[in-house]
Amino acid sequence: MKTRAALVFLIMLGFARDGAAHAFWVQPDDFWLNPRAALSWTLQVGDALSRQPSPIPPDRITRFEAIGPSGAAQDLRGSVTRLAQPGAYLVVLETDNRGYSHQSAMRFNDYLEAEGLTPALDYRSRTHRMHVDGFERYSRGAKSIVAVGPRDHQASATITRPLGLRLEIVPQINPYAMPRPTQFPVRVLYGGKPLSGALIKLMSLDHELSVTDQQRTNAVGVASFAMPPGGSWLMNVIWTMPLTNASDADYETTFSSLTFGVPR
Repeated sequence: MKTRAALVFLIMLGFARDGAAHAFWVQPDDFWLNPRAALSWTLQVGDALSRQPSPIPPDRITRFEAIGPSGAAQDLRGSVTRLAQPGAYLVVLETDNRGYSHQSAMRFNDYLEAEGLTPALDYRSRTHRMHVDGFERYSRGAKSIVAVGPRDHQASATITRPLGLRLEIVPQINPYAMPRPTQFPVRVLYGGKPLSGALIKLMSLDHELSVTDQQRTNAVGVASFAMPPGGSWLMNVIWTMPLTNASDADYETTFSSLTFGVPR
């Protein structure tokens, strides 16, 4: 109980959280670069009411790299990174699970409902815990698709390959292919396996994170969206599992996102 009390105190002071109930994403300065151009980005967190640079401590980031068309990875935690090889790149970031969030029972239930986390709601109802505050530890994963040079519909292997994140949105096609696809199917993996029933939200980064569509994954973890007409876009998904033997939290939650751009 001392551990739990200490963590609640830290969260209330604002030291142990970076907006747990909000989307988190990698925001490149530009989704289309010339060869050898420097890759610049910010880490963002927010929702429809506000967005800001994420205050996540650097020591929580366990992986941050750009994976090129050949599959080679460049670490992004060092000096300036230049992407030389034309084609589509995946920027991938992953954190540890040392983020904590504490919400009142009502707010936690509303959050589970809004994010489509029905297994957690069913668990709380089945175990008569709907009145109990929500205490979760969480990790984050984020991916972003960046194109270097002319868009090449052949350079899609990196884009459609899973990268081993705990929770991951995996495009089934390259959204930068020419001619432009009319549909954008994605698969959600949790622990490397297809996740059914997950709610994916498609949000516009150009219009205050407005949700333009949301779909639940099918039995094989796939959901399909109409390809947006243009602009910068964010896909977001969350999954949580009850913890039965942990002293520091009641739920293990993972946030995952994918950002990409569509030429107008």
